[in-house]
Amino acid sequence: MSGSNHISRRDFIKVTTGAIGGFIAGVLGIPSIAYMISPALREDKAGKPMPIGKLEDIPIGTPHPFSFTITKVNGWERTAASYGGFILRKSEDPNDILVLSSRCTHLSCRVNWNETAGAFLCPCHDAKFSKEGEVLDGPPPEPLGHFTHEVDAEGYITIIPVEQKAG
Repeated sequence: MSGSNHISRRDFIKVTTGAIGGFIAGVLGIPSIAYMISPALREDKAGKPMPIGKLEDIPIGTPHPFSFTITKVNGWERTAASYGGFILRKSEDPNDILVLSSRCTHLSCRVNWNETAGAFLCPCHDAKFSKEGEVLDGPPPEPLGHFTHEVDAEGYITIIPVEQKAG
């Protein structure tokens, strides 16, 4: 009498080996896959608010330089880039400030404030920008970029590091 409910020794070993193998593959495989794709799911710091200074430390009427670094993670690659700009405090009013990028709009060279000239000068192609970032001379097609900013109740200036075109 051969019943349909009986399993041969060979079939039992096959099923048991397959079940144990599947369990081991799941226990080892799921964490391995999570480890491999986790860098793609990480959030980088670009676009997050960044404090750049305290209002009381910035002189009125003179562009004040600042810089910051953004670290970006792209999969397994981590890159750090330095950026800079100038804060122009026009009056005692905490809302009367201008936060300019230090990148020339021609070829992205770094501009510097020149007190004697009363302008931002680009060392690459003799570009010149006004204190407000407007093009005075040279090849730049647009004014210096602006950073969106806010001043909190304690007087700290925070920017969102996404450069915007003037306008």
